[in-house]
Amino acid sequence: MKSQPITPARIEFGEVPAAPDFGDVYHPHVGALAQARHVFLRGNGLPERWRGRDRFVMLETGFGLGNNFIAAWDAWRSDAARCRQLVFASIERHPPTHADLVRAHAASTLPALAGALASAWPPLVHGLHTIDFEHGRVRLLLAFGDVAAWLPELALQADAILLDGFAPARNPAMWEAHVLKAVGRRAAPGATAATWSVARELREGLASAGFEVGRAPGIGGKREITVARHAPRFTPPGPPAPTQREAAVIGAGLAGAAIARALADEGWEVTVLDRQPAPALETSGNAGGLFHGTVHADDGPHARWLRAAALHAQRTIAPLVAAGLPGQVQGLLRLGGRDGDGLRRLVERQHLPADWVQVLDPAAASALAGVPIAEASWCFPGGGWVSPAALARHWLDGLRLRGGVAVDRLERADSAWRLLDADGRTLHTTPVVVLANAADALRLAAPFGYSAPVRRVRGQVTAWRDGATALARPIAGDGYALPLPGGGLLCGATSQPGDEDPALRDADHQHNLQRLQRLTGLARPAGAALEGRVGWRLQTDDRLPIAGALPDLRAHADGARRWPRIEGLWLGTALGGRGITLAPLLGRLVAAQIAHAPLPLERSLVDAVDPARWALRVARRATNL
Repeated sequence: MKSQPITPARIEFGEVPAAPDFGDVYHPHVGALAQARHVFLRGNGLPERWRGRDRFVMLETGFGLGNNFIAAWDAWRSDAARCRQLVFASIERHPPTHADLVRAHAASTLPALAGALASAWPPLVHGLHTIDFEHGRVRLLLAFGDVAAWLPELALQADAILLDGFAPARNPAMWEAHVLKAVGRRAAPGATAATWSVARELREGLASAGFEVGRAPGIGGKREITVARHAPRFTPPGPPAPTQREAAVIGAGLAGAAIARALADEGWEVTVLDRQPAPALETSGNAGGLFHGTVHADDGPHARWLRAAALHAQRTIAPLVAAGLPGQVQGLLRLGGRDGDGLRRLVERQHLPADWVQVLDPAAASALAGVPIAEASWCFPGGGWVSPAALARHWLDGLRLRGGVAVDRLERADSAWRLLDADGRTLHTTPVVVLANAADALRLAAPFGYSAPVRRVRGQVTAWRDGATALARPIAGDGYALPLPGGGLLCGATSQPGDEDPALRDADHQHNLQRLQRLTGLARPAGAALEGRVGWRLQTDDRLPIAGALPDLRAHADGARRWPRIEGLWLGTALGGRGITLAPLLGRLVAAQIAHAPLPLERSLVDAVDPARWALRVARRATNL
């Protein structure tokens, strides 16, 4: 999927908010919530249809000002028999700015919900934004971009469909037959749909997409609305839902902890095993690490993955830091070179908003960093740093952790996996295993025919904790530096592929200190005692992680998603040097795949990290010869 610049909605505020570019209003005079409850909730048989369900998924084709989402959330909160989780997926090509969203809901009769939505409103950048409310029991999947492009990318099955948008005569692209057919392909068995429009073209389009179309009484001067039920002639069988919600995660670093927490949040019973006696004692044990996005001219899969991951990391980490987790979420600087005008042109070309990224000249960057910066810099306002060990321990809190347990190999026995030690003793039995223990994950996967182009990269960090530092914000470029709480500074890290030396080396400390001088002009304070740690990053050749079901590479496939998989065996590894940035979203992705929940990423980005991607490329090259 190619990303698109996002142009915010242009809204005229009067008695009813209007969109002058489309010559239409956002809702009728009867009121947005009244329309939402009558047309989109009652028209889809809600709240009755979600009762007794574990998860109920709603899909909306036009988010607008968010009134349908707020109405659905309010109905869910008010229903004592509600489903465990409500997932609301919505697409919006022209989302409102934060200021306009606040203004649109200034007189809302549901001010707490409207305020929570405004507080969580993401930067207006292309992508799928996953926003949790009610501790994740209400989840908003908000896709910014074109509806026709987004519908095939959403990995979900919708139980209720809300066809909303400006009138077909004003915005025909949203109501075309191919869009409605794409909606039908996202429909779960027995899904319903509702809309305020009764246009003939719409009704015919729904019928051609496999819906039985009917009418119901209207509201606000409209005599009728359209309701429908998805009843296609043929429904391909889907994968069976898991019957046992039990999994073992091997690895208690960032990747394993993130996956374990996300699975637990899905209602699964999780056991985490690690060869170390406590969590995050290997590479995830550094005192601090950065998280931030990136900007690339082509905005390809790597940049889009990092943008989605950085936004999700900010939403995940910021409240934890505010509650006392060691870290800082007040912005991050990344040096961009001497051509500040070139950086600004790139931002303007991609329509990137200031709450996602800014370009600062050296003077502004120096003022923010508290140290002299000689280059123009990217400033990511939502970036920062956090203690990876503290973050991993937080995620694992309350879960079953077995430390000091080394898994030597895996065996399939009936419908379960046996985790064995070096003497062949069974350590644990479980239907689902997630390998999240860095390079050792590939060793455990190798007997099943799996391999991937990865390398282990040694890294040494340098730190001191004596005295205050002038550095006010984390900074990255050729190396990185961050201020430690209570005084001191951490910098690094070296990058040494194929180096297996675990010992701290003075030459590496000096290398880190020289780069710190170039980055910030800072030097080690006289008499400050140096500390350091050595760890190994696992890095793929495309610098993207590995996340998904383990493929059976002995079989043939015609697509990454359809490659046969080894039942109950999953990978979540190779986060490289971006572990803190990638782990929260990677954990959510792997857990959603295992639990058959709507995925928090578009299909093309899921494919970009699929464990089968290299084998698929080889197969495609062979086919094209």
